[in-house]
Amino acid sequence: MGQKTHPTGFRIAVTEPWRSRWYATRKDFSRLLIEDQKIRRYIAKEWAFAAIPRVEIERTGDMITVFLHTARPGILIGKKGAKVDKFREDLEKLTKQPVRMKIIEVHRPELEATLVAESIGEMLGKRMNYRRALKKTAETTMAAGAKGIKIRVAGRLMGAEMARVGFVRKGRIPCTTLRAQLDYGTAVSVTKSGAIGIKVWIFKGELGPKETTSGLLPVRSALDKPGSR
Repeated sequence: MGQKTHPTGFRIAVTEPWRSRWYATRKDFSRLLIEDQKIRRYIAKEWAFAAIPRVEIERTGDMITVFLHTARPGILIGKKGAKVDKFREDLEKLTKQPVRMKIIEVHRPELEATLVAESIGEMLGKRMNYRRALKKTAETTMAAGAKGIKIRVAGRLMGAEMARVGFVRKGRIPCTTLRAQLDYGTAVSVTKSGAIGIKVWIFKGELGPKETTSGLLPVRSALDKPGSR
């Protein structure tokens, strides 16, 4: 039986911020959690072409703030902000609450695991040899500045009668190191032979003992604990 932990969930509140930031009573918690899921699924379905690897949601009072990390901000905003206004109105109809949008540009899409997984899915959908697709993607990501990358695809690769696994790895992937900035993303490629699952791990570097991201507390080493010296 596999004993595997989600790389992002493993680092939440340590070196990674929460993807949903709000407080609710026991009575409202389940409703707001389902609402967050509806928002994320709507964005993934209706705005897949906008290359959105991450969605963060904040709630303050009756206001919902949606942070969209996108590699194509121009497509998302549209001419004079027309598209983003319609997007906001659709979310307000879905949640029945005022919504504020904040768009954050992703400058290096080659280092975003979700976007890399989606690009591999497009290649496999065009019947490209999976070994060539994995090798080409890994080389592009490493050239963009990654310290390591691991890609795993599973399914009826190249129309094989039985499902099999394709795998490539370059550099280091320290999955158990909390200080490691490890990005993880998945995608599904629907082909004529069936669905192919894609998993991508990208190692961007290690945080120092006193460094952190997004205002979180720094990671403490064993030597920093009281009574360790």
